[in-house]
Amino acid sequence: MATLEQIVELERKYLLQTYNRYPVVLSRGKGVFLYDLEGKRYLDFVAGLGVNALGHAHPRIVKTIRAQAGKLIHVSNLYYQEYQGLLAEKLCSLSELNRAFFSNSGTEAIEGSIKLARLAGHRAGGDAKCRLVALEGSYHGRTFGALSLTGQDKHRKGFEPLLEEVTFVARNDVDALRAAIDENTCAIVLEPIFGEGGIHECSVEFLRECRTLADRHRAALIFDEIQCGLGRTGTIFAFQSFGVTPDIVAIAKPIAAGLPLGAFLAKEEFATAISPGQHGTTFGGGPLACHVALEFLAVVEEQKLLENVNKVGAYLQQELKALVEKRAAAKEVRGRGFIQGIELDVPARPIVDAALEHGVLFNSTQDTVVRFLPPFLLEEKHVDKGIRLLKKLLGKKRQRVSELQTQSGQPQ
Repeated sequence: MATLEQIVELERKYLLQTYNRYPVVLSRGKGVFLYDLEGKRYLDFVAGLGVNALGHAHPRIVKTIRAQAGKLIHVSNLYYQEYQGLLAEKLCSLSELNRAFFSNSGTEAIEGSIKLARLAGHRAGGDAKCRLVALEGSYHGRTFGALSLTGQDKHRKGFEPLLEEVTFVARNDVDALRAAIDENTCAIVLEPIFGEGGIHECSVEFLRECRTLADRHRAALIFDEIQCGLGRTGTIFAFQSFGVTPDIVAIAKPIAAGLPLGAFLAKEEFATAISPGQHGTTFGGGPLACHVALEFLAVVEEQKLLENVNKVGAYLQQELKALVEKRAAAKEVRGRGFIQGIELDVPARPIVDAALEHGVLFNSTQDTVVRFLPPFLLEEKHVDKGIRLLKKLLGKKRQRVSELQTQSGQPQ
């Protein structure tokens, strides 16, 4: 069996160096726990960045994968197959949108969404109706279209020029939103809850104004629910938590329980803008991924996991807020359900690194936010373990803040 050191060296030699990985090799998982090569157990609050909503090695998912892999894995979209239409029907029923397109990933779902919006815009207002409005601080993916909509210079740097017809406005700034949108706007694109951007919510008032302005200017309102959707807010789609329905919604991460699958769903008036040959994919919507996605949705419904997300998510928020009240290094709690973050006034990465050593997996984003994207199976006892460790790592008021600032080289 290879060691951690051997695996690290192999990746350093042969892989593009695009990740700052944590120093652990995870070799198996069960439920809300993961295990490394030496058998050490880790409580998982990351869920593969929101992908493993049913935890690890869920018996129904394993059974479905085995059965489908033994029958048919891939045929391409040249032919009909059993499960793509069934999955589209289920997602449209749950969302009250009308049509679906399946991709391999979230960033591809965003690419398809903006292509559809461009086509609808050109149909409604000619070639000039091509402009996009996105939000500062947002994150939509790594491909050029999605990156063009990402409102963070650190991700865009080195890849310019990107799409030029994008205007960024501050989240929840209604006046800036109104000023940015005109008859040449084809789409407003946003995350109802920023994920990588630090767990910041759009206000209901802002989302309603987006809806009003999109209708007024015949533009598509596109919600990126790649991270916040499919149950993580306590409703199957995040937009249902806010009471504002988009024209197009992009989804991915948990939909196929760990297998690569993304999708975007659209209202009929926008879906009819596209014709055969204008968009497509070789792998997207294959029989294996679609069959597993149907099983994922069935498990969520039958095991009443949205109820658990709401119940345990409220408990997690309560305990995080109590931590903020008692610890100087903890400033604010944001999010809802099983997409939450706690803002620190010290770097979050040392906290996450230390938690790893103690057998708990957290994630840091935007330098000072500890992000929680746990499996939907998480229980209150697991929250208690995570909170106890955070208390220990943050320590009492001045002492731990001083230590962390010294470690990070920040002035005290």
